[in-house]
Amino acid sequence: MDPEVVSNFLSEQRENAPEDLQQPFLTIEDYWDRKLWHQLTDVLVDFFNSAASAQQRLPLFRHFILSFAEKINQLKFVSLGLLAASQCSDDQERLSFLGDLATKVNKPVSQDAYVYALAAVADVKLRVQDFAGARKDLDTAESILDNFDSVETEVHAAFYRTNAGHYQAKAEFGSYYKNALLYLACIDLKTLTLEDAQSRAYDLSIAALVSDSIYNFGELLLHPILDSLSNTQHSWLRDLLFAFNRGDLNAYNVLEVNIAKAPLLNEHKAFLWQKISLSALTEAVFRRPPHDRAMTFKTISQETKVQPNEIEILIMKALSLGLLKGSIDQVAEIARINWVQPKVLDMKQIDNMRVRLKDWDSSVNNLGNWIEGVGKDVWAA
Repeated sequence: MDPEVVSNFLSEQRENAPEDLQQPFLTIEDYWDRKLWHQLTDVLVDFFNSAASAQQRLPLFRHFILSFAEKINQLKFVSLGLLAASQCSDDQERLSFLGDLATKVNKPVSQDAYVYALAAVADVKLRVQDFAGARKDLDTAESILDNFDSVETEVHAAFYRTNAGHYQAKAEFGSYYKNALLYLACIDLKTLTLEDAQSRAYDLSIAALVSDSIYNFGELLLHPILDSLSNTQHSWLRDLLFAFNRGDLNAYNVLEVNIAKAPLLNEHKAFLWQKISLSALTEAVFRRPPHDRAMTFKTISQETKVQPNEIEILIMKALSLGLLKGSIDQVAEIARINWVQPKVLDMKQIDNMRVRLKDWDSSVNNLGNWIEGVGKDVWAA
């Protein structure tokens, strides 16, 4: 690009900029003139991240940055493009802009930048309800990511955030839950506003409860984002998750009145009862020592509040989901369980385990004393 044209353009932009943003234009022109591309990129990133630069992002990107796009870090180039795209007049213009950006970085040496841009394209397609187009772009991005040994976390974050958005729009709760948690693992939670953190915690909680593939909420219960619901109008949702985790039917009965506040939970009310019943069953098994896990249907009915004629179906459901392992004696109406799926424990459950360990320790001591008494002088002191 002609240096005089660049100088005139930057001068014009400087005059149109707020007073506190005029100085960076002198630095930008100086770095461009000296071909210090790395330093120039960093100054531009800082400038674009300033809220006051909004009106100048698109002109700068189109008439200045594109002229040396090949010379700068392609991930940062895409980052600048995404900030510029935020100033497009509507989603159709934004989609065209981001599509051109993705095409420009679709090269063997910049596939990470391509994935970054492609995730942004898919995000806009979701907003205009082009779900098929978004899925195609996300599948392309995923296939590229699978071939990387490592990639910047911002790329993974962009992919998981958009992928989660797609699954949420399609009401695929299990996949949404997984991708939303992966997104949170890629970012610093401090970068989220309180409103955004609460919204994501709310959506994750709902997805965990209504998904027919999630019966262990450990990752979410231990995640600090769940604390954003504490002392809010949705704090009952956090309490409900913990009630499900420990199979607490009494707590569920108390919190059940809140379910009507969440349309998705209300739609799945019958399923939620089945899910808490399964959790109560696994908790009842977990509380028992390994040598005492042959449970009659009557006992299970009393502990899960499930009707006796539905107990066999409940146990078979738990076995099919991999929550339990064992066998059913239909004639004797006894379930013999030899394994229960591990899960995150709250303090009450940990205390129950402590009591069981003390009982086990006492049993071992009693056995040792009995062997010593029977063996007498056969055993060495």
